[in-house]
Amino acid sequence: MLEEMIEFLRSRGKATLALLAANMIVFLVLSVMGSTQSTSFMLQHGACYTPLILEGEYYRLFTGMFLHFGLIHLVYNMICLVALGDLLEKEAGSWRYLAVYLLGGLAGNLVSLALDLYGVRGAYAVSAGASGAVFAVIGGVLWIVIRRKGQFGRISLQRMMLTVVLMVLQGFTQGGTDNAAHVGGLAAGFVLAALLQIR
Repeated sequence: MLEEMIEFLRSRGKATLALLAANMIVFLVLSVMGSTQSTSFMLQHGACYTPLILEGEYYRLFTGMFLHFGLIHLVYNMICLVALGDLLEKEAGSWRYLAVYLLGGLAGNLVSLALDLYGVRGAYAVSAGASGAVFAVIGGVLWIVIRRKGQFGRISLQRMMLTVVLMVLQGFTQGGTDNAAHVGGLAAGFVLAALLQIR
């Protein structure tokens, strides 16, 4: 079992493993320091919060992508990252893949910020997680599937669209989810993949 896990990780792209490690290390460090399920604790350590971002703490738009509210939140995002991120990295190359992940995640957080600025959601919320960046990766894979006329390895356009719809619907129905970051990341990932000419 351990050997299979090691072999599986060895087969993943270097950038995907680096992102996986970064998210896990941040989570472990914060777990030792306090509770990652505490809103105030996460706010102290870089989670996104519109009033503080508007006061000049712009770094939160980036640091928020590497923070997770609890182990389940982390595991869910990392499973999606390892599965789809590896596909995108091997197709796009490490640097373009990182551009989609980081810029897409940043764009997702900016969309969430914009909705707060326009008062769409009412009260401000503390948000964190790699979900926006992971959705950007999904958007990048969706671009490749469409470019390849509906088929990318074992992934068909129908299966990809069903996955996207279900994940977005889950975000709308599940409480405490920043779905604006999800949708923003998804759209940004698709556009970035097109701009970067990922074929």
